[in-house]
Amino acid sequence: MGIFDEMAKYGHEQLHFFQHRGTKLKAIVAIHDTTLGPALGGCRMRPYETEEDALFDVLRLSRGMTYKCGVADVDNGGGKSVIIGDPNTDKSPEMFRAFGRFVGSLGGRFYTGTDMGTTPMDFVHASREAQHGGFVGLPEEYGGSGNTAIPTALGVYQGIRATAKVLWGHEDLTGKRFAVQGVGKVGALTVERLVAAGAQVYITDVYQPFVDALVAKVPPVQMLGVVAPDEIYGLDVDMFVPCALGAIVNDETIPQFKCKAIVGSANNQLLDMEKHGKMLHEKGILYAPDYLVNAGGLIQVADELKGYVEARVMAKTNSIYEMLLQVYALSTEQNIPTWLAADRLVEERIARVEDLKSMFSL
Repeated sequence: MGIFDEMAKYGHEQLHFFQHRGTKLKAIVAIHDTTLGPALGGCRMRPYETEEDALFDVLRLSRGMTYKCGVADVDNGGGKSVIIGDPNTDKSPEMFRAFGRFVGSLGGRFYTGTDMGTTPMDFVHASREAQHGGFVGLPEEYGGSGNTAIPTALGVYQGIRATAKVLWGHEDLTGKRFAVQGVGKVGALTVERLVAAGAQVYITDVYQPFVDALVAKVPPVQMLGVVAPDEIYGLDVDMFVPCALGAIVNDETIPQFKCKAIVGSANNQLLDMEKHGKMLHEKGILYAPDYLVNAGGLIQVADELKGYVEARVMAKTNSIYEMLLQVYALSTEQNIPTWLAADRLVEERIARVEDLKSMFSL
């Protein structure tokens, strides 16, 4: 398919390609939908094998951000940016300053911040060159709201509590078993919350220092084990908690799952939403739509655009519990997969806002 065909397939408004030879910057910004407001979404840096892989990622992720903004009830649409390169060897302050100039040239149609492979300090450099804004999630000492992993992990935990309520009629996690894939910024905080609630955990991560740091914190009686990355899917656990890469729910992994539910922070967990969402539904595995569960970080950075208030952010993040229960209820009522139930709720809200915006206002 051509680029315009890909944009039409997902319903995108704009796609921007940026290159700066001096810093070796190669970046793509995708703006999916701005019905609810300026596009908002993180910036991911990865050594993509091909440019097509980077394009596929940014299109999928930006669409997901529209739905995440809609379900979280923030006044933003969906966007995303990716930078092609290894964050451990290719990154430089100058690269992000160049990126800042490009994002600033979009005139406030797109706001971005940290994601996989990027840090708040990267966007401190970028914001120095962006005269028209475009960056959120900066460190507190630079006027930002701080670590977005904190509300993101809180949202995951509230999603787990809501899922427990549906599965068992209560939210007590004592003795429940969890398999957590990825123990970086969000995954580690999620594990700490689970352990504090009395749960037991298996963990895995491709980056050994993350594993070592977490093992040192978790009481041995609650650490069921550290497993190889490809072993995490088939464990006999109550819930699988993906907090790393997306597309991990697919033809290969679904037959391995022995869990009762999947609740995690990874973006775009279903490789094919329709196909794999249906497979989970038919298998009786409760799936918490990722763009709702991981919305805590989005809620925080969106709040920066209004004037950050921590109590407001935490209250809205805690409401992920009630929102997920609504999704589960609609899924049961209409006998549809949970991803479809969430999408319908979001699409109804976007349609209502679009109708409101048909009225002229000064």
